[in-house]
Amino acid sequence: MSENLDKSNINEAGKSKSSDSEQGLEDAVEGCDEALQKNIKSGSPSTQRVQRPHSSPPRFVTVEELLETAKGVTNMALAHEIVINGDFQIKPVELPEDSLEKRVKDIVHKAFWDCLSVQLSEVPPTYDRAIKLVGEIKETLLSFLLPGHTRLRIQITEVLDLDLIKQEAENGALDISKLAEFIIGMMGTLCAPVRDEEVKKLKDIKEIVPLFRAIFSVLDLMKVDMANFAVSSIRPHLMQQSVEYERKQFQEFLEKQPNSLDFVTQWLQEATDDLMSQKYKNALPAAGGAAGSGDGPRLDPVAVQNYAYLKLLKWDHLHRPFPETVLMDHSRFQEFQLQLEQLTVLGAVLLVTFSMAAPGITSRADFAEKLKMIVKILLTDMHLPSFCLEDALTAVGEKVCLEVSSCLSLCGLSPLTTDKEAVLKGQIQAVASPDNPIRRIVDSRILTFLDTYLASSHQKPSPIAPGGLGPIQKELEEVAVKFVRLVNYNKMVFSPYYDAILNTREYLTATPE
Repeated sequence: MSENLDKSNINEAGKSKSSDSEQGLEDAVEGCDEALQKNIKSGSPSTQRVQRPHSSPPRFVTVEELLETAKGVTNMALAHEIVINGDFQIKPVELPEDSLEKRVKDIVHKAFWDCLSVQLSEVPPTYDRAIKLVGEIKETLLSFLLPGHTRLRIQITEVLDLDLIKQEAENGALDISKLAEFIIGMMGTLCAPVRDEEVKKLKDIKEIVPLFRAIFSVLDLMKVDMANFAVSSIRPHLMQQSVEYERKQFQEFLEKQPNSLDFVTQWLQEATDDLMSQKYKNALPAAGGAAGSGDGPRLDPVAVQNYAYLKLLKWDHLHRPFPETVLMDHSRFQEFQLQLEQLTVLGAVLLVTFSMAAPGITSRADFAEKLKMIVKILLTDMHLPSFCLEDALTAVGEKVCLEVSSCLSLCGLSPLTTDKEAVLKGQIQAVASPDNPIRRIVDSRILTFLDTYLASSHQKPSPIAPGGLGPIQKELEEVAVKFVRLVNYNKMVFSPYYDAILNTREYLTATPE
């Protein structure tokens, strides 16, 4: 009795929480990164084992210890990436067209398929290589099955019985086309919907060698699909264990390199000193979290950590080493910094424009959205070294004045005078300077919003953007959600180390229960 496994059954199987299904998913992902599965274990090191940072030099290690440490860091980075990056996917390896590896691979593959073609064209045909390929296909198809797919497993095993196929070949009764037809049908049953078209095209290939080549090509894509399905399925389970796993891996690394918290110590101490200074408390009132007492101001360690992470958004990446605990997210914090710089300039330009334009047009949502998109497009390449902000803002000023005048005319209002246009262009051009008052106000309010968002990340509803940031609230919230998720996860992993460092500062209060 055959089994009809449609796409809905596959999806339902993917959602199943049964132990058999989970075991199948673990088996599938094992092929993607076996080391990751072996190293993710429950149980955290005691916080008493967290070593205090000090300035002792790293001890000499053997090559074997170094390789083992590198392996642990690699596994930790992979687990971290899967948990943090919701869009994480395994992609097929694509070698550059002009690379030596690509040429060697093409030559080897051509030689293999040419040899297969010669064997099949002999009289009588020789099926040795073809049967080996069928065996590989059989194992691949079986690897796609979940434990509950008993009937499909029996069907594949019976039809692709290599001993029987060999006997048929020896007796001249082997129908290789019939085997290929079964294989294609089974691939269509097991593939993800995105591969339906590739599988369908296989039916149009009539020659055996090109057909086998195409089958293996599609099977490679199906392996990647299965691996990504497994990754997405284990992510909730991995999230529960990854905090302890990363902490354990970092502790092992710290035991080999005892001074591996020096930059973290400096980073947290700077954040503490900044918050204790009246200048920084006035600049970011929400970030301090200070409470007055008879003995002077006291700081909440959680607020210190939040402020320290905000400092990473203003980090001098060219001249300052990044704190060790967040090295795996170095590129993410750089990306946040670039996005916020662009939002700061965008917000400043819109704030200047709306303050000068007539109230009748600034209240129009369609005009505000159109103007924002125009400015965003002109600032798209702001992250590139070749980008010149002054030149871009000159173009922005010209375009903004045209749009404002056009909207004023549509509303039956008088267009901007020449003097007002000159003033507006000049104010937009002035935003190029980091010391521009409007830009500094927008920048400060963005940091205040992020700090508030971070402090209230477990509360609903989300905080409202400060005054003047309304036009960019949507973009700002998108950055804030990702930033807060990343910060909270890192704090869960490394909080014992942060607490050990901050507890040495006499003006910190205990975190409220």
